[in-house]
Amino acid sequence: MTMTAPDPLRDPQAFLLHLYRVAVQRAQPLHSMAQHLPPPPKGRTVVLGAGKAGASMAQALEALWPQDAPLSGLVVTRYGHIPPRPEGLAQRLEVVEAAHPVPDAAGLAAAERILALTRGLTEDDLVLCLISGGGSALLTLPAEGITLEEKQRINRALLESGAAIGEMNCVRKHLSRIKGGRLAAACAPARVVTLTISDVPGDDPSVIASGPTVPDASTCADALDILARYRIDIPAAVHTALQAGALETPKLGDVRFAGHAVHMIATPQQSLQAAADAARAAGVAAYILSDEMEGESREVGKVHAALARAVARHGQPFSRPCVILSGGETTVTVRPRAPGAPKGRGGRAGEFCMGLAQALQGQEGVWALAADTDGIDGVEDNAGARVAPDTLARAAAQGARIGDHLDRNDAYGYFERLGDLVVTGPTHTNVNDFRALLVL
Repeated sequence: MTMTAPDPLRDPQAFLLHLYRVAVQRAQPLHSMAQHLPPPPKGRTVVLGAGKAGASMAQALEALWPQDAPLSGLVVTRYGHIPPRPEGLAQRLEVVEAAHPVPDAAGLAAAERILALTRGLTEDDLVLCLISGGGSALLTLPAEGITLEEKQRINRALLESGAAIGEMNCVRKHLSRIKGGRLAAACAPARVVTLTISDVPGDDPSVIASGPTVPDASTCADALDILARYRIDIPAAVHTALQAGALETPKLGDVRFAGHAVHMIATPQQSLQAAADAARAAGVAAYILSDEMEGESREVGKVHAALARAVARHGQPFSRPCVILSGGETTVTVRPRAPGAPKGRGGRAGEFCMGLAQALQGQEGVWALAADTDGIDGVEDNAGARVAPDTLARAAAQGARIGDHLDRNDAYGYFERLGDLVVTGPTHTNVNDFRALLVL
């Protein structure tokens, strides 16, 4: 689908939203799934999947898989993330919904059913695993000795701790009966082909959705170190099991992974490159900083602001006009609230925009948009937010101080009153953070 770019000089924000949409479009599973599909096997083809892109990946597979070849299976996605079914496309796979980012009973039931579908597989069978970001919460099957309620509490604590995605998923793997390679191990002796959409820095398949279909290099000791570092409590029996290595994950060299394959069908870098190409086609130079940026969201925003100010004031390191792009997965450490203080709302993209706006201090000629490519920033209904040269002034005129909103992690409240939330609804894919700064 070709999209015409708005004039960046006349409508900078519309231009940045166009770049975001181009990035999201590039990450749609139908774009490049066909080239990675194996031929139908002698036996059955069973599809197992989890993630925010799960439903759209299932529909893409239904459209591409030979109509005369049997296809069955189960995929779990986030509530509200099932796209409209294309006219004439027969449904061959079951798709169910569950909670994200904190797991719920529906996710537990789906994981139990998915694991049950691995029973009785033979070496003549093929398992196609459709894995995308969000699968860690959606595919929840707690280890022995952990209740769903305890898993929910640990998950919330990890989300609020400021831990990096790799750290969170290390813990999740070791507290699960299905993640960290265990799903693929359960499929033996069938062949497993994993089709994945990356939402993690570095595109490591063992981190995406906590790697349910690939060997895991992390250890129980690593998980204990992370839990201790962020002061997250776990049941005593589980702590003992981790110390004893009783919850260890399958490792590289395990014969149950023999003959398996993993294919990346969409990555953050591909989406950033598509946005850069669209900017250049509109006559604006584009530079990709990195698709692997991590760190505290507000601090990453400050670094981007320093770069944009250097371009705006000195023409270094880039000449104006230009677009500066970046991706990755930043984090938000939730600050303690003062007694009686209102609870903040918002996610990584909004927090980045607050840090950016604060550091830009109304710099002329700099516009920005940051949004999550799944269309949901954290747990709110917005994808992200936008920043303009007059953001701070407009907020101050309404009595809003950005420092106060940063103190309570309230990006949603700050940008909502300005009309500067980016609201797209679920995009049915997920290659994580998208950030674009336009310097005119």
